Amino acid sequence: MTTDTANPERNRIDPGLRADVIFDVLNHSRRRNALYYLADRVGAVPLSELAEAVAEREGEPTDERRQRVATGLYHTHLPKFEETGVAEYDPRTDVVTLSTRAATALAPYLELAARDDARPDC
Repeated sequence: MTTDTANPERNRIDPGLRADVIFDVLNHSRRRNALYYLADRVGAVPLSELAEAVAEREGEPTDERRQRVATGLYHTHLPKFEETGVAEYDPRTDVVTLSTRAATALAPYLELAARDDARPDC
């Protein structure tokens, strides 16, 4: 491994998210869909709005699909986001906020994942 001693900023390792956390979070398509939406927004997003956006990405956003997505986000994916420090959910206001640290750490991986998700199935 070589280091660029002329540019110390380039050698700094982001203390953000560990690689295993990033890959674990991005491993599920619903989490990726939620992260795509959160990464494009500034500030807190109501859970209902997030569920609507994810349901739309997953197919026809019927009431049933929106409810299933909201339930899955609430019980499975938001706790994972909170556990890993990726996002916070405030049950009092029913909003989700992507952490700045996670937004920075996840950006290049989300870009790659989005390209892969956009490819037609082989």
